Amino acid sequence: MPYKIRPMLHITDDIILQDWEMTESFVRSSGPGGQNVNKVSTAVELRFEAARSPSLPDPVKNRLKRLAGRRWTKDGAIIIQCEETRSQARNREIARTRLAELITRALVKPKRRIATKPTYGSVKRRLAAKKARSDVKTLRGKVSED
Repeated sequence: MPYKIRPMLHITDDIILQDWEMTESFVRSSGPGGQNVNKVSTAVELRFEAARSPSLPDPVKNRLKRLAGRRWTKDGAIIIQCEETRSQARNREIARTRLAELITRALVKPKRRIATKPTYGSVKRRLAAKKARSDVKTLRGKVSED
């Protein structure tokens, strides 16, 4: 079954993944499907060499490693598996889409948290509320016979 070969994967205008950075291998899928599962290798395993990729800047690679989790291998590759459909071409497109979404999420630089200090009044109110609660609990204790 011939399908359209897309050697490059466009993420943004600046980031385009070359064909040598990705390798696809097709294996037999698991689960239901009868003879089709036993005969045809429809499941795809997409391997992206993220650590060696010249397309991605280092901060993006670091965020990508954190986002990929278990899918990141020791040699710096991301492995994405897809066996959702019975079509090899469709599974291939799904895997490439997942990779693109993962990289797109890694492109977003997280906002730096600015530490804030509680206001003087809010500290006073919190301590007053704690003191009032402590007094209520103290009054629940045993009454002395003095």
